[in-house]
Amino acid sequence: MIRLRKMDTILHNAQRQGRISFYMTHHGEEAIHMGSASALKPQDHIFAQYREAGSLMWRGFSLEQFCNQCFSNDLDLGKGRQMPVHYGCRALNYHTVSSPLGTQITQAVGAAYKFKLDAMANPKKEESAISIVYFGDGAASTVDFHSACNFAATLKTPMIFFCRNNGYAISTPVEDQYAGDGIISRAPGYGMAGIRVDGNDIFAVHAAVAKARKLALETSAPVMIEAMTYRQGHHSTSDDSSRYRDTDEVKEASDVADPMVRFDRFLKHFGWMDDNTVASIEDEERIAVLRAMEAAEARPDPKLATMFDDVYHEKPPHLIRQEEDLKRHLKKYKIPH
Repeated sequence: MIRLRKMDTILHNAQRQGRISFYMTHHGEEAIHMGSASALKPQDHIFAQYREAGSLMWRGFSLEQFCNQCFSNDLDLGKGRQMPVHYGCRALNYHTVSSPLGTQITQAVGAAYKFKLDAMANPKKEESAISIVYFGDGAASTVDFHSACNFAATLKTPMIFFCRNNGYAISTPVEDQYAGDGIISRAPGYGMAGIRVDGNDIFAVHAAVAKARKLALETSAPVMIEAMTYRQGHHSTSDDSSRYRDTDEVKEASDVADPMVRFDRFLKHFGWMDDNTVASIEDEERIAVLRAMEAAEARPDPKLATMFDDVYHEKPPHLIRQEEDLKRHLKKYKIPH
């Protein structure tokens, strides 16, 4: 969690300095990432919204890989085609983040249905998988959410719907989003098991996800989790949250409910951590992030030819023509590339 927060602070500052184009922090929601990711298995597929980088970090995505993506350099796994923080890693079963809200929710249902078919075809297989999809309270108002819940419940797909209820859908508070009892109250309407959990308690999140995963596999059915938390930072670097919420509200949340403060107090209470150790870890992680960022910033951009790759298994004639047209244009006007 310290590594994630240090990365957030440094890359957020880098955006303010004009070194990257965009960034989203995770301040206040770190326990959700680490608590849930630690309860999953490597074969489980993660469908993230955009504020779950900690889950990818838990699986082994390095600081260098995070920074390469944010700087869109030649080592970026997405080849510079995505906005910063739109991470993805096939090797870690982390599906690439998509900007349009809610699209990942229905995709996760499809993946879970495939896992179900695989399990039916090979019932002796021990390493069964589920999908988990993360989304915010705002995304729960999309058509994709309702369609996904209905399909998952009727098809009985082994998966977890994980709602990060952080109080705001960008600038819209939950009071203006729904009149019911949060998001979890919708689960029974779909015939789905569900639980609400303290999203700032890393142990509670871990326990809830571990139980939900077990139940999803045993019953071949979806489970919904609503984690109550608070978004301490702005929605993104394009947002100024002081325009729609009082700074005292943010300060109170950071003082009372910050998951890192709570975890720090827990460790110190049992004598497993002290201030000197914490300071040493923070300094070590800060230096590691700075080195990764500086290395990523020094890398060249992806080669222009990669723009036409990966759309089709074999490049079709119309893309070949477009690529040739681009090359002629660049040559004619002596545009470096």
